[in-house]
This record gives sequence, C-alpha cells and structure tokens, in this order.
Amino acid sequence: METRYNLKSPAVKRLMKEAAELKDPTDHYHAQPLEDNLFEWHFTVRGPPDSDFDGGVYHGRIVLPPDYPMKPPSIILLTPNGRFEVGKKICLSISGHHPETWQPSWSIRTALLAIIGFMPTKGEGAIGSLDYTPEERRALAKKSQDFCCEGCGSTMKDVLLPLKSGSDSSQADQEAKELARQISFKYGVQNPSGESLQQAAQPGAKNTSLSPRQRRAQRQSQRRVSASPDVIPGQQPRENRTDHGGSAVLIVILTLALAALIFRRIYLANEYIFDFEL
Repeated sequence: METRYNLKSPAVKRLMKEAAELKDPTDHYHAQPLEDNLFEWHFTVRGPPDSDFDGGVYHGRIVLPPDYPMKPPSIILLTPNGRFEVGKKICLSISGHHPETWQPSWSIRTALLAIIGFMPTKGEGAIGSLDYTPEERRALAKKSQDFCCEGCGSTMKDVLLPLKSGSDSSQADQEAKELARQISFKYGVQNPSGESLQQAAQPGAKNTSLSPRQRRAQRQSQRRVSASPDVIPGQQPRENRTDHGGSAVLIVILTLALAALIFRRIYLANEYIFDFEL
C-alpha cells in the first residue's frame, strides 16, 4: 500500500502511524484501513456495559478526508443498533458534520471511544440518530454478534478479543464515558436561552446551530463592531455626540454682532436727520 501514496503527505504519515497503533485488536475496539484504500477504515466497537447495548458488537466505516487530521472523518454504522442509522453519516462533534468542533489532536481511536461513549446518550433529532426503545436495542445487541461485513469480510464473533471478566470498569470504558461527557458539555448541553454552555461562557464563540450564511453575517458584524473606536467590549456603541456648548457661544456672538449693526444703523440715521434739520 505504501507505494500507492505520497509518503511525504501529512495525512498519509498520520494514517500509517495510526494503523500501526491500532493493528492489534482489544476487547473493546479495533480499526484498520482497507487493503486498497488508506482513507477508508472499517471499525468494530463493543457496546458499553450497563446499557441497552451491553453484549452488542457493532461494525462501521470511517471515511477520512485528504487533509486529515486538519478536517474530521465521516462515521457510518453498518450494524443495526437502534441508536445510529445504518449506512448514513452520523452527526457527532468529532464527525464531518461539525468541522468547527474538530481538533487535529483527535484520532481514529478518539472516534472509536466517542462512538462507545455516545451510544447510551439520547439522539435528540441529530442527523443519523435513532431513539429505539430499550427492548429493541437489547434485541439488536444480541443479533449484532451474527453480523458479517461484506466490505471487509469481518465477522463480529472474531474481530475483538474476548471480554475479560471484571472489565466493565476498564480504562477504555472510563475513557469513552469521559470523552462523551466532555464533548457533550462543551458543545451539546443547552441552557434556557438556547445557547450552549460554552457559547454562553465565551462571547464570540461559534454557534453551531446557525447556518453558514448566518455565521458569516455574525462574523462581519463582529468585525465592524470591533473596528469602531467608540465601542467598548460588553457595552453598547456610544451615540454620536454634538458639541452643543460651542454652538451656543457662536449663536451669542452672532446675535451681539447683529445687535451692534442695527444699533449703528439707527445711530447714523438719527445723526443724519439731526444734520438735515439744522
């Protein structure tokens, strides 16, 4: 595979490194690129314990952009599970639906742990999300072990290592829960005003619920405000002020000048009449 790609490409270097790190399966997850495509990976994750997905083994695809890791991957589940739609790109803070929240330091392993951590959470109408009943999800979890991927030939019974006894509180489970909690808190939790807690705490934070056009208009408005010398952050722009004191002085001067001119005309007129009478 190495001869097919530019080994100087940052994306190729990163993916080959991650492929080496994830080569050996664990009892919780496994992922590897296809033999003929370094930018498409197939993965398998075990359902989180103490949830409706406990005992399930779920398979899916990860499609990576050419400029990975600067842009996020797209994640697609292939095993029916009752939480994510099958064959559709799912909407997570670490997926291609939210490039504004993606961090280049995240990896395919991060995505696997996030999927495990997000499975027990509510879909709440997100793209590619489902809200099946607990009974339906448990039934699908049992059937998932018989799934076989036509794309890579993996069978769920053989992909992952056997689950060790007492591993419910393993490091992978704890990482998955913590990762889902952090991402949900940072980008998904809503306050009564409809903003995320991250947005409410930081003025100018990106609002992921806005359309691209609305975000551009918001950025342009912020730039205009920040460029104005009369604007102080956190305050309304000051109104234009006129120097009314200077105008009043000018009016007084003009009035006195006009009065003096009138007085002079009256004085000259009276003097002329007096001379004429003499």
